[in-house]
Amino acid sequence: MSLLRSARFPAVLLLVAASIGLVLANSAAAPIAFAVADDAHIGIPGVIDLSVRHWISDGLLAVFFFVAAVELQFELTSGQLASPRRAVLPAIAAAGGVIVPVVLYVLIAGGEATSAGWPIPTATDIAFALGVLAVFGRGLPSGVRIFLLALAILDDIVGIVFIAVLFTADVDFAMMLLALVFVVVFAACSRLLDTRARPVAVVGLVASAIGTWYAVHESGVHATIAGVVLGLAMAQQPALRARHALEPWVNAIVLPLFALCAALVAIPAVSAGELSPAFWGVLVALPVGKIIGIAVAGALAQHLLRVPKTDRLAGGDLLAAGALGGIGFTVSLLLSELAFSGAPDIRDQATLGVLAGSALSLVIAGILVSWRAWHHRRRSTATV
Repeated sequence: MSLLRSARFPAVLLLVAASIGLVLANSAAAPIAFAVADDAHIGIPGVIDLSVRHWISDGLLAVFFFVAAVELQFELTSGQLASPRRAVLPAIAAAGGVIVPVVLYVLIAGGEATSAGWPIPTATDIAFALGVLAVFGRGLPSGVRIFLLALAILDDIVGIVFIAVLFTADVDFAMMLLALVFVVVFAACSRLLDTRARPVAVVGLVASAIGTWYAVHESGVHATIAGVVLGLAMAQQPALRARHALEPWVNAIVLPLFALCAALVAIPAVSAGELSPAFWGVLVALPVGKIIGIAVAGALAQHLLRVPKTDRLAGGDLLAAGALGGIGFTVSLLLSELAFSGAPDIRDQATLGVLAGSALSLVIAGILVSWRAWHHRRRSTATV
């Protein structure tokens, strides 16, 4: 279990799973893979009926968002983002890392058919980013890690807001009200876990969590938002214990399955000039937009906030953080599915853009993080 809680191994699993999905979709096994993902349905007659792909993206991924929301709750109340003073620098850098990729995407793919994909390159995959940092970042100062963690968490908030606001239509307010009732029950039960009522509280937690997910799904809001709301509503100490218990399963099953399914995309047999602008927009906006946006906004923020020179991140460290931010992967893949849900061909090419852009960012980040780690190790040795 400790291996699945490490920063490195889950990132490797994600990469392997995405590679398997891409290979399957472009092999002789493709018809079987697509039949299992899209044609096989599981559900309860008259209640719910979803394809395997949707059970993974709407159901299992809600567990991932729950775990992410618990971490977000902790950071906002007790961690790196609890103090506005500590949060403002990564917040400005994160804003730059959202605005510049959006501008680049719109410049490249702002046409009517592909403009809906502008949120795709705004996300950062925290698991991948921290995995690269763990592999190549030996010797980096703690300030760089703290800055990246805060940046990735803020990016998660942006992604969650986009999912909740941009991809919701025809909301069933009765179901939303029912979901709210379930959330209140869930929050109350979580506060009874350390009392004599624990057995009843556990049953109430499970039942209200399932009820919340179902009500949110039926309301028209993307079901993963249920995980976010439950993670924020749960009492902190039980939530942290739940996160600790769920984290290995999320890393070993939920995220790899989603990566495999999302990467189940047939590579179009066309020339580079015939590829959709959505592909090129995401491919450029993820690595280039994130590096420029985060590095420039971070440097400007340090100047405006008058951060002491001894506490400032060097330009090279900001560039490395920007490259890490360009590894969009999980949330970007989900945003790609949502943005082009009605246009499968464009969705597939945008997904390929996410995979290629994230891979390019990963390589650039590996190089920059290695360089900065070597630089800091050399300085540390020189001062001894």
